[in-house]
Amino acid sequence: MEMLLSTKGITICLFFFVLSLAAAIEIPLSVSQLPTITEQSHTQVAYPFDEDFTIKCEARGNPQPTFNWTKDGKPFDLSSDPRIVTANNSGTFVIQNRGIINNFQGKYRCFASNVLGTAMSEEIELIVPSVPKFPKEKIEPLDVEHGDSVILHCNPPKGIPPLHIYWMNIDLQHIPQDERVSMSLKGDLYFANVEESDSRSDYCCFAAFPRLRTIVQKMPMTLKVSRSNFIKERKPKLLIPPESAGSSSSVTVIKGGVLLLECIAEGLPTPHLSWVKVTGNMPKDEPETENFGKTLKIDQVTAADEGKYECTASNPMGSAKHEFHVHVEEPPQWLKKPEGGVYSVGTNLVLLCEAIGNPEPSIQWKLNGRPIDGRTFRGRISTREISLTNLQLQDSAVFQCEATNKHGTILASANVNVLNIAPLILTPDEENYATVVGYSAFLHCDIFASPAADVRWTKDDSIEPLSTFRYEVNKNGTLEIRNTKKEDSGSYACWAANSVGKRAITANLDIRDATKLVVTPKNPRVLKSHSILLKCQAEYDSHLKHSFKLSWRKDGAELPVNSTEGGRIILDRDTLFISSVLLEDQGVYKCVASTALDTAEAEAQLIVLDVPDPPEDLQLSENQNRSVRLSWKAGASHNSPVNESIIEFEENHWEPEMWQELIRVPGNDTTALLPLSPYVNYQFRVVSVNAVGRSQPSKPSLRYATPPAAPDKNPENIRVEASEPNEMVMKWEPLKPMERNGPGLEYKVSWRQRGVETDWNEELVKKHSLSVRNVPTFVPYEIKVQAVNNLGSGPEPNITIGYSGEDVPAAAPARVSVEVINSTLVEVFWSGIPRDRVRGHLGGYKVNWWKTRSMLDGKRHHPEKHFLTFVGERTSGMIPGLDPFSEFRLTVSAFTSRGDGPESSPVFFETPEGVPEQPRFLRILNFDQDSVTLSWGLPKKANGHLTGYILQYQIINETHEVGALSNVSVANRSALSWHLAGLSPSTKYKFYIKACTAKGCGKAATEEGLTLAQGSKGSGRISDAVKPTPKFQPSEALEPGTEYTIRLVTKNWVDNNSIFEDVIETRGRAYAGIYEGISTQGWFIGLMCAIALLTLLLLTICFVRRNKGGKYSVKEKEDLHPDPEAQSIKDEIFGEYSDSDEKPLKGSLQSLNGDIKATGSADSLVDYGEGEHGMFNEDGSFIGAYSGSKEKGSVESTGSSTATFPLHA
Repeated sequence: MEMLLSTKGITICLFFFVLSLAAAIEIPLSVSQLPTITEQSHTQVAYPFDEDFTIKCEARGNPQPTFNWTKDGKPFDLSSDPRIVTANNSGTFVIQNRGIINNFQGKYRCFASNVLGTAMSEEIELIVPSVPKFPKEKIEPLDVEHGDSVILHCNPPKGIPPLHIYWMNIDLQHIPQDERVSMSLKGDLYFANVEESDSRSDYCCFAAFPRLRTIVQKMPMTLKVSRSNFIKERKPKLLIPPESAGSSSSVTVIKGGVLLLECIAEGLPTPHLSWVKVTGNMPKDEPETENFGKTLKIDQVTAADEGKYECTASNPMGSAKHEFHVHVEEPPQWLKKPEGGVYSVGTNLVLLCEAIGNPEPSIQWKLNGRPIDGRTFRGRISTREISLTNLQLQDSAVFQCEATNKHGTILASANVNVLNIAPLILTPDEENYATVVGYSAFLHCDIFASPAADVRWTKDDSIEPLSTFRYEVNKNGTLEIRNTKKEDSGSYACWAANSVGKRAITANLDIRDATKLVVTPKNPRVLKSHSILLKCQAEYDSHLKHSFKLSWRKDGAELPVNSTEGGRIILDRDTLFISSVLLEDQGVYKCVASTALDTAEAEAQLIVLDVPDPPEDLQLSENQNRSVRLSWKAGASHNSPVNESIIEFEENHWEPEMWQELIRVPGNDTTALLPLSPYVNYQFRVVSVNAVGRSQPSKPSLRYATPPAAPDKNPENIRVEASEPNEMVMKWEPLKPMERNGPGLEYKVSWRQRGVETDWNEELVKKHSLSVRNVPTFVPYEIKVQAVNNLGSGPEPNITIGYSGEDVPAAAPARVSVEVINSTLVEVFWSGIPRDRVRGHLGGYKVNWWKTRSMLDGKRHHPEKHFLTFVGERTSGMIPGLDPFSEFRLTVSAFTSRGDGPESSPVFFETPEGVPEQPRFLRILNFDQDSVTLSWGLPKKANGHLTGYILQYQIINETHEVGALSNVSVANRSALSWHLAGLSPSTKYKFYIKACTAKGCGKAATEEGLTLAQGSKGSGRISDAVKPTPKFQPSEALEPGTEYTIRLVTKNWVDNNSIFEDVIETRGRAYAGIYEGISTQGWFIGLMCAIALLTLLLLTICFVRRNKGGKYSVKEKEDLHPDPEAQSIKDEIFGEYSDSDEKPLKGSLQSLNGDIKATGSADSLVDYGEGEHGMFNEDGSFIGAYSGSKEKGSVESTGSSTATFPLHA
């Protein structure tokens, strides 16, 4: 294989594989040479509907040949008829169809001649058919009697085969044919015997000539059949071959043709035809018979088909036979044809000509188209050989050998060119070649020379011929360099020389890098329905990038570049993507890269994994009462071996159509012995499992019913439940349907009091429980439950211990005491009740307490009980979440599943003081350049006697940097405001206020504000949290006669945009009466109503937005400036419990609606109890249950909010 790339006159040639290097080089047309016929016509039919007919004869030679024709062996002048059109330097001529062209019919031969000799074509027969016609004739009617034999002759006209004959009536309906009525090969219609139904007047013979596009019809024939007075039964008589041919005849057939032997007989009853071969056997392929057995047909006849064939026509009256002697002949065929060539002066010539045929063909030699005269021919001539010695230039000639027998003629020509010329190098000089490393390179040097030239190759400037094993000069002069390397690049020279002269050319060779491919992943394994991406990584020589092409193939078939299957398979240059991999996607994917010089391939085998196909052909064998063997055929595993098979069953009595797993069979076993239960009508199915997953279930097996039997097991999980003290309800898990083993299942229940020698009480029940009344309270019993059915009882049951019904405890715990841990936590101690007073399983102890009065104001409280439960035999427990500085009462009781026992006598205890809760608010009343007035509210719960307040402040900015914290102690516990001086002008501060008791200080309320710049009027800021529902909001601590700016903002708007703003001035003390009547003015009432309506609308919108969630700048401000003392404030703690909910300042605003979870002792008891609110475990020592209500403190979000604004003085 050779690939050429022409670019700007540079030819790059690569040979991948050379089939033959010994083929002879044609004589260049520039060298004097004999004529050679290159193209000619063969037998041709001149159809009347064609416009013209071309008879071809083309030849090459030097000098240019001239052409002559003969027709039927006589010279034929092409210029003798104006209907013949010729062309220059060509022997081809065209006959124009102008009507009558019969005179052109004949056998033509073309002769091409120049000064060196004459070439002759084979005979070309031109057939000019006439238009076939039936003769006009009057056909007399045929009158015959019933049973006679009749022949209706067709005698079709001559025409170009094939010929098709049909017998039809005037309505073009075919005449029915059978063993009695049939048509011969010549087209005649034979009646073995006629019937009255054969009478008709329109027997028509049609002859069709497809190549002439003609159908002709013979005149209709009339057949009249009359009734005969007697039956003309007779033995068969052959009509074909006729009796005149005798008992045998000879048939000749051409080898490779079709043998047709025909026998047609008449007689009554209708004869039956049969065929045998008398000598030898019939062909291996039984020959076919046609025409209802009357024609024997053998296609592709061989010599083995020669011999004697016999046909027999028989009926009950007798038989008739005929024997055919078949001879197989054949036209001439070449055994050896004369071969010409180029000969140098002084050499010898031998031409051989041998042919076979039957009859044996005759051989005739011709020289330049004329018979050789042995008297003047200087060489030797015989029937099969011509020889010449010491050839000279004048011996150049065309020798023809013609073999002929009666079946045809064949012609062979041999051009003998005697030449004496210096080498001609036909390959252009300075050719450029390229190949890739490791491939073979072929540098061409096509040479024509006579005598033959000596060829050698050199490289670069060397004069030494190339001779290593990697170099080989072929017979045609081509240099082959095997397994090329980079150093093979360079300039090469081809030298050719003979006795007449010498020539040389040069060639340049470039060695390129070979193309390399890698497909990743190499051999992927992909789950069905998953995706796979194959990537083809290529390396190739940069000089070859313009010719580089990449393609993909699957199992040898190229994949189209466009996406296939609706985009499931996508090819994109070097990638192949398959989504939703199917099983049929499995195969070998090959990436093929090609350049102008080489081809590289890399492949990856895609393995598609899937669940197995369902098992098939389930068979049952080895049938037993308690087992059966199941066998099956495994389905395809889809590249993941089956690691187990799951056998499932379904029974049609208890749970029909419910499939359950029976057993699992490991590995790829396909048989299993199945354990069965009695009294079940089974059917089975199998599911195969591999690493991918489970197959679909197989089709169910046939049903298999097992006989009934006594129970194999007794009920389990026997237990005693009771709702009344003197009752015992025995319950158990009933047997599953598959465990019944037979009909009539019941349970035999036996019981007796433990430790008492008495007989067993027994009762037979069908349900899975039994209730026994009038039994002692909480007494142990021995219990047995046995399964029984119609075929017997189950095994002896085990004894289970159960207790009769419980009651509430009969005693209260004693020695109850309380130890106060801190202001919100106490520990309770008690002694357990005696075992005999429990009267059941001890559930634990319940501690009840309630607050009687507050020690701060001495106010009595309505008793509101709380409780915690402590499971098990506990004797102490912690009670958290108490109010500080309060008086309580406490009782303890035991409980069982039936309820609580009596309570102990109440115990009194008091909780000490605690730290106060956070002040309700901290507000800035006004600002000045170096001072500020602050106001705050009382803590919701003081938790003791207030001793004063701690006021703290520090400088802050918009970053996380804060200044030093300054403290001011407010000793006056009734003070609710403070004027703070000594501040810096135009500075932002954060203020903190804490309430204190003797126990310590509580959590701080906070606020931020900015002092005024130098020269500014004093201002202040007051902020109030407004809930959505009120239509008005009072503002406290305003100064009389001062101008304020009122602004309403939404807390959940990030930028704190105001939705209302107005400037007001409070009344001065001296002028309060001036404005007393303003509230009665109409314009003022209207304005206030409009403001109220607008405020309500906007607050509603804010409420909706808040419920949707959002961020609060207030919260962000609090996070930005944390309380420096927040993490230092802790209350009393015990183990895992703390009564302080103090958090860093970052979390000071803890809810979206401004409510803050109570601090101090307001912790949830969920952390302790297991009852209504949850579980609590302290050092593993107790688990308590808590229920009841508890006051929770709340702090209004009036403190740390950046939504505040300065008030204009």
